[in-house]
Amino acid sequence: MFARLKRSDPARLHLVLMLVLTFSTGVIDAVGYLGLDRVFTGNMTGNVVILGMALVGADGLPVLGPAVALAAFMMGAVIAGRTLKPEAAGWSRRTTLLLAAVGVILAGIAAVLFTHAPREGDPVTVVVTGAMAAAMGLQAATARHLSVKDVTTVVVTSTLTGLAADSRLGGGTGQHWGRRFGAVILILAGAAAGAALLNVHVGFGVLLSAILSLAVAGVGASTSGYRPEARAPEAKAPAASLSGTAARWRPTSSECADGPVGLQS
Repeated sequence: MFARLKRSDPARLHLVLMLVLTFSTGVIDAVGYLGLDRVFTGNMTGNVVILGMALVGADGLPVLGPAVALAAFMMGAVIAGRTLKPEAAGWSRRTTLLLAAVGVILAGIAAVLFTHAPREGDPVTVVVTGAMAAAMGLQAATARHLSVKDVTTVVVTSTLTGLAADSRLGGGTGQHWGRRFGAVILILAGAAAGAALLNVHVGFGVLLSAILSLAVAGVGASTSGYRPEARAPEAKAPAASLSGTAARWRPTSSECADGPVGLQS
């Protein structure tokens, strides 16, 4: 399927790859929240809310974990932003390297978790939380650069808003409902898969996400150089043809005497 999409429709292939990463984020957030002391490492909205409640001592919620995750996520996004700044939107060697780096970081985290059980307040657990959030920051900023509409890979609030507001029930046309609905379902499925894998070992969910990230980087590399606006020049073809016709046309002496042809009322 990937090979067929690569040849016929790189934009659709990029959509599929971002949806795969959306599933992966669901897995990672389940591991972070259930396995790393109620911390989201991909969904920063959840972390901000948890941190706000924790600061007033609500329900014994953690402060350190969400704070570390927020700072690390932003650091990862900054690194990706600086790396991709010289690049036009679309897939390139740098986007491949960044997504591969996400996979490598997650694989390293999985190896740590297989040898060290996470515990609340444990320094190793805090480092693991920060590393996972930094990887998600790299992923989110890279996905943003790829400009796949309505699929950010890390949050679905705006996706749900667009799905509802642009639906026929909301007075819209229902455009892009498939990708929006798919993103919501996949992050839900990813969270379920992550929670299920926790019953086996906390490291398995992170390992699965690492494999998915590396696979996405590898498949996406085959479309390096494709740009979202690549099809835009086609819309200009008729204008170019008309200008070429105008360039070849020369008025006769009688036309000059009668005035500009085609402008007379």
